[in-house]
Amino acid sequence: MTIAVYARSVKDNHPDYIKTLSTKLNKANIKLIINESYYGFLKKEFNFNLEIATYCSHEDIKGKVNYIISLGGDGTILETLDLVRDSGIPVLGVNTGRLGFLASVYKEDFSMAIEYLLGNKFKLDKRTIIELVSHDGLFGDLKWAVNEITILKKDSSSMISIDTTINGAYLNSYWADGLIISTPTGSTAYSLSCGGPIMVPDAENFVITPIAPHNLNVRPIIISSNSDVRLKIHGRSPEYLMSLDSRSATIDAGNEVQIKKANFTFNLISLDSQHFFKTLRDKLMWGIDKRN
Repeated sequence: MTIAVYARSVKDNHPDYIKTLSTKLNKANIKLIINESYYGFLKKEFNFNLEIATYCSHEDIKGKVNYIISLGGDGTILETLDLVRDSGIPVLGVNTGRLGFLASVYKEDFSMAIEYLLGNKFKLDKRTIIELVSHDGLFGDLKWAVNEITILKKDSSSMISIDTTINGAYLNSYWADGLIISTPTGSTAYSLSCGGPIMVPDAENFVITPIAPHNLNVRPIIISSNSDVRLKIHGRSPEYLMSLDSRSATIDAGNEVQIKKANFTFNLISLDSQHFFKTLRDKLMWGIDKRN
């Protein structure tokens, strides 16, 4: 068995995590590898001296790694999609900063989480992936997102118009600063901040949420995740921004894109002690009386 670690090069991701993990995996005769940039950071900033194998890309781990441990926050987990892609490798998110919706293992529980992982005391939380199809090959071979696909105006000019059809039926022309098409996972991210609803992770839906719409009676709408969504952008600017989670690219005015559910899932490891509702209560402070 081989377990990979992916982490950003920040001081919150200190070497104690890797030392603890290395000790536990050595006892279980399990191989550990970490991403090359993070390993170089540990050696430079902390004089880290453990000899650990490294990897750089999706090709280095496909078919060779059983699990990925993500150290960081939700943004770090989203970046692991580039490594996992359609391989199905499960990801365990350990939050080394503030509590996240995806990286929901507290840093204080890191050692316990590894014991749960090695003891198979977990379930796989299969998250829907959203896919972009475009004629000009936007985003190359990484055309998927875990949270959302978003269209935005590129500058501070006037709002844009986004013609939207669902399964060939015209829905609306959104006059707004942008439009979000979110998965259930992304319903607690950008869409939520723009007034979209929270969906449970296993909901078979997408939500379309306008960003600062011109007409206040235009509200978010929930559609089946099996829908074929087509978007066409118009406005005064010749170019606009399209983002897949934290990655962005420029799209020309008049281009039509297709958005649909991918034919694979993003597999998050959910420990026996975790539940989405508990994360909601903790993150959004539901039921907490702040009057005292």
